[in-house]
Amino acid sequence: MKKSLTAAAAVISAMALSLTACAQAPDESGGSSASASSTSTRAGGTGSFKACMVSDSAGFTDKSFNQTSLAGLTKAASDLKVNTAKVESKDDKDYAVNIQSMIDAKCTMIVSVGFLLEKATVAAAKANPDIDFAIVDSQPADAPKNLKPLIFNTAESSFQAGYLAAALTKSGKVGTFGGQKIPTVTIFMDGFAQGVDYYNTQKKKSVQVLGWNAKKQDGQFVPQPNPFQNVAGGKTTAQTLVNQGADIILPVAGNAGNGALQVVKSSGGKANAIWVDADGCNTQPTYCSSIITSVYKGMDVAVYDAIKAAKDGNFSGDPYVGSLKDGGTGLSPFHTFDSKVPSDLKSELNSIKTDIASGKIKITSTAQPK
Repeated sequence: MKKSLTAAAAVISAMALSLTACAQAPDESGGSSASASSTSTRAGGTGSFKACMVSDSAGFTDKSFNQTSLAGLTKAASDLKVNTAKVESKDDKDYAVNIQSMIDAKCTMIVSVGFLLEKATVAAAKANPDIDFAIVDSQPADAPKNLKPLIFNTAESSFQAGYLAAALTKSGKVGTFGGQKIPTVTIFMDGFAQGVDYYNTQKKKSVQVLGWNAKKQDGQFVPQPNPFQNVAGGKTTAQTLVNQGADIILPVAGNAGNGALQVVKSSGGKANAIWVDADGCNTQPTYCSSIITSVYKGMDVAVYDAIKAAKDGNFSGDPYVGSLKDGGTGLSPFHTFDSKVPSDLKSELNSIKTDIASGKIKITSTAQPK
C-alpha cells in the first residue's frame, strides 16, 4: 500500500545516554563490550511507548541511509515525545544480537536499517508478534504482519540521474559502482544505466556507462571486507572509472562512496559525482562543489511516519513504497550546479518524472519493489 509523504525531513542530532538493558552490556561511554554500541534517550518521552533502531554495519555516521533513517527516529523523539533507543552494528554478525538487545530493552517498535538485516529482522518479528517492526530497504517475501517494509523505487529517480549525467558529460562516459551486489544497490545502478540509454535513444547519442551492465547484471563493486565502510576501496574503484574516462560518477556504496567524492574533488572539476540516499550537499558539505545532485530516499520521513502510526495504534504491516510520484524518492536540488544545468534539460527531467509516474516510461530493473 502506498501513501504520500507529508512529514518534513528531520534534523539529524545525536542521542547520548547509555542503554541500561541490552544483550551486549555497553560501557560507560555507550560503546559495548563486543562490536556494537548502544544508546538511548527519553527526549521528554512520556508513557511506555519506546521506538528503537538497529543500524547495519556502516553505522549511523555513514552520511547515507543509516544516518538519514536515524533522523526519523530523532524527529519522533522530539515531536512525538516517545522514548527511544538505538544500537549501532559494527559487523554483519551483530544483527541478530543487536535486535535482541532492543527486544530486551522493552522496545515497543524496532526499526532495522538495511537489506542485510532482513533475515534477522524477520526471525525476530516472527518470534515477537507483540512488537511492531519496520525494516528500511527490504521487502521480505515471508514478512509477518507485524513487520512493515519501508522501500523506495530508486530505479525511477536514478533513471533521471542517468539522463542528467548523459546530458552533462563532456567525455561521453559516465560511471557507477556499488558497495555490494544486493537489490537495494543494483536498483540505483539499473535505473542510472537505463536513464543513459534513454538519453541516447532520444538524442541519438552514444554515451557509455562504465561500471555496470544492466543486461548482464554485472559490474564494479567495492572490495571486501566491509565494502560499505571501505573508503579506500571506494576511492580505488572510483579512480579506475575516472582513469577509463568517466567524468560523472554515481557511487552506491554508503560510507565507501566518500572515496569517490575524494577522487572527483581532487580532479579539479574534471570529474563530478551524483550522490545517493540523502542530499549530499547537506550530509557532505565539504564535497558540495563536486556533487551535481543526489538521488534521495525519504527514509527519515518513512521511519517517522511508521513510528507515529505505531504510537497512534494505526500500525500496518503493508509495505510503504516511496516513488517519484509521492516524493518518496527523487533528485535533490542542483545547488552549485544549478546554473550549469540548462533550463531545457530541467524541463526534460520534469517530463521524465511525469512519464515514469504515468507509466509511459517503463523501467525494467528486476530490483524494483513488487
